[in-house]
Amino acid sequence: MSWFLAPQPISGESVGPRVGLTAGKVLGKAHERNRIKRRMREALRRHIDLLPPGFDLILHPRRIVLTLEFSQLEAEIVRLLQQACAEAARGSRSPGKESAGPRRLASSNTGKVDS
Repeated sequence: MSWFLAPQPISGESVGPRVGLTAGKVLGKAHERNRIKRRMREALRRHIDLLPPGFDLILHPRRIVLTLEFSQLEAEIVRLLQQACAEAARGSRSPGKESAGPRRLASSNTGKVDS
C-alpha cells in the first residue's frame, strides 16, 4: 500500500483529520473496489485518532486488501498511521511546507518499507 501525507491548507476553520482513498480500475471490478474501500474505511475509523492533526492522508491500497485477514489489515493501517505521525513530528512535513512524495509499504507480512 502506498500513501501520501499532505499538510492541510491553513484556514480559519478547524478541520478534523481527513483521509482520502483511491481505488482505480486496476484493482478490479466495481464490487471489488467498493469492498476494498469499505474494509479500509472501517480499519481507519477504528484508529483515526492516530492520524496527525493538521495533515491529510491519501491511501492507495493494493488488491491484497481483498484477501487479507481484517486483523492484518488493521495492523497495517496502525503501522502506516504511526509512520505518518513520526514523519509529521519530525517536521519534514509540517503544515505549510511542501511534502516529499508518496511512500510505498510492503505487504503487511514483511513489515519493511519498499523504496
